[in-house]
Amino acid sequence: MSSQNRYNLRKRTGGAVDSDAAPSEPVVDAASPKKSDSSSTDYKSGTNWVHAGGIEANPYLFVLLVVSPFLSLLLAYATGGDIINNDWRVTYPLTEMLPACTSDVSACISNTLSAGMSVVPTMEGAKFVFSFMTVALVLERFLPGKIEVGPETATGHVPRYVDNGVAHCFVYSVLFFLGSNLGPCGESSEQLLPALGDVFEKVGVCELYTPYNFGIMYDVFESSLSFLNIFGIFFCMFLTFKGLCFPSTQDSGSSGSWVKDYLWGTELYPRVFGLDLKRFINCRFSMTYWQLAGFSFCYRSYVLHGNVMDWGLFFSALSQYLYLVKFFFWEMGYMRSIDIIVDRAGYEIQWGCLVWVPAVYTFHSRFLVQHPSGLSYAAALALFVLSMAGVALNYAADRERDVFRATKGQCKVWGSKPRYITAKYTIVDPKTGKATQKTSLLLASGFWGMARHFQYFFELTAAYSWCFLANPMENGVLVMFYALFLTGLLVDRSKRDTEKCQLKYGKYYDEYCELVPYKIVPGIY
Repeated sequence: MSSQNRYNLRKRTGGAVDSDAAPSEPVVDAASPKKSDSSSTDYKSGTNWVHAGGIEANPYLFVLLVVSPFLSLLLAYATGGDIINNDWRVTYPLTEMLPACTSDVSACISNTLSAGMSVVPTMEGAKFVFSFMTVALVLERFLPGKIEVGPETATGHVPRYVDNGVAHCFVYSVLFFLGSNLGPCGESSEQLLPALGDVFEKVGVCELYTPYNFGIMYDVFESSLSFLNIFGIFFCMFLTFKGLCFPSTQDSGSSGSWVKDYLWGTELYPRVFGLDLKRFINCRFSMTYWQLAGFSFCYRSYVLHGNVMDWGLFFSALSQYLYLVKFFFWEMGYMRSIDIIVDRAGYEIQWGCLVWVPAVYTFHSRFLVQHPSGLSYAAALALFVLSMAGVALNYAADRERDVFRATKGQCKVWGSKPRYITAKYTIVDPKTGKATQKTSLLLASGFWGMARHFQYFFELTAAYSWCFLANPMENGVLVMFYALFLTGLLVDRSKRDTEKCQLKYGKYYDEYCELVPYKIVPGIY
């Protein structure tokens, strides 16, 4: 067999890429309907590939169910302080535990538990969370956008979305600024747009609300995170119950274990009154929170240290903001990622986006509020440029694949015709048991010919740059926590994606792996 035929490098003339293809004649007609559960039988037959990489592939989640909520509180404590009462933790709190840990284990455990449990919810924290979510919900409902669809599931469901992520990103940013003390209704000495402030004052807009401090996301961080921790646990219980009792689609069901159901989820695309809960939590809350937090922390640091700018924190906040602008431009691509099309709406994803993202993904920025990076403008700028190179290349890789999908392979990649594999897979109607063969194209050119997830390398480049902007040489290795966590997360995700694709495509994916042998870093891994 020639290389050309072996890998189907010629262009296709029909079908689609990782979505619907024109249905062919059914290849299987089961005598009885198949249930969409997480059984190993369905795994082996390939009909349940949408659940690949679930809780069976992630046994550590059992431990994280207990450890992660407390660890998130501990990370909040490590960077916290009561701004209202000026009760600043000038020294890094966790260092106080080190002497006890080396000399007295029981005291170490006691101090650690005491530190984490001291982070408790308050009414101010709860009000902030609900206000933040309410604005996101209003924008989700009323901002216009083109109707887009995601990949077809194993049961034949095709999710639909309103593509208004970019509008959400910029409108929310503007509203967050306008509503703060830096906006037109703040004190005249703090306003950044005094001319607009005069207009707002004349028309009576400023009588409608009281501006909040732009540093509010740091001010209420501990209490809001503690509230989110509790809210997230109960929200995941609701999702578990919903998926079992009134699911939105047929891509739902129980694994047979309530622990697995809670951790992994019971439903792939839960909706309530038309609201896509996964997209709302993952994108409209979690990513928006991360995007705005950096500048809120930067402002708090600027005021705290006598109107002195920490360039490490400023450039870190700017780079992360732009990274998340890129995310919202690419949001429909995210809706085709493993988080959405494989991972059900359970504790792993939903609690993670509600609590873990605010606690961990902003940690390196939050740490700098009380512990400035000390980096010079030139050093911070150099790291910023490196981070933006990672962001730009990450976007370029994702964009390359999206164009390939949209054109169904009828495009050029790096100036040449793309090479790809035409892979067949099967979906099964859970009611009738009828199996239908579909087709996808697996790109093996450009970035995607160098490694199967080369975009992860660029994402890690940005992540390590942000953490280096926190100056670990001065502030310690803890500021590298996010980058190290993300490394493990993306390595695990690449493994789970391989499992899913092997189950979905079988021999076609094996051929693809021969063509593109490396997972993330060409020549290394």
